[in-house]
Amino acid sequence: MTQATKAYKGLPMEGVIANWYAKTTLKDINRHKLMASQLVNKIPAGGSVLEIAPGPGYFCIELAKLGNFKITGLDISKSFVQIARKNAAKENLKIDFREGNASDMPFVNETFDFTFNQAAFKNFSEPVKAISEMYRVVKPKGISVIVDMRRDATADDIEKEVKGMGLDPVNEFMVRLTFKQMLLKSAYSILEMESMIAQTPFGKGRFNVGGIGFQVWLEK
Repeated sequence: MTQATKAYKGLPMEGVIANWYAKTTLKDINRHKLMASQLVNKIPAGGSVLEIAPGPGYFCIELAKLGNFKITGLDISKSFVQIARKNAAKENLKIDFREGNASDMPFVNETFDFTFNQAAFKNFSEPVKAISEMYRVVKPKGISVIVDMRRDATADDIEKEVKGMGLDPVNEFMVRLTFKQMLLKSAYSILEMESMIAQTPFGKGRFNVGGIGFQVWLEK
């Protein structure tokens, strides 16, 4: 019998690890607020939005505050789904957080106007399938956006990113170590991203590069 492919590279984001991540990234909430404000005008009024791997749900929550959208968050982590649901409930927001795999999404074709994935793509074990799934679930003329770290980010780029997160010295050290020893090694170059996108129905994407990462815009 063939063993099923693991959905997520690295340590499972469950339990203590998930809770530490949620508390640490909450201190960088302004990043999610800024991203939501940058993307809100790209989504049709009343549109349906999917965030893939939303983690604690901070982006979904900030986006929900800006418009009357139907928002869904799909994460492989049971812990993150529970945390995100609690975070949304605290804000009295109706967001559908559910468990699922980015490379085999539990949605019918052409469900969403907009899909978004931030800081998790490098951890998907089947990245080409994940991009193909984004294409499948987005509506015609819909947009999928991937935001992540790039492999050629410099030490100075990383230091600026960490210093901008407003962390205490211990968490600053831990996050810096995580960037350098884990995330950077898993990250993709722009050429690698272009190659993977070319293997999907999207064919190509539009890249914006800055700081430690990139945004790629994929239009159906």
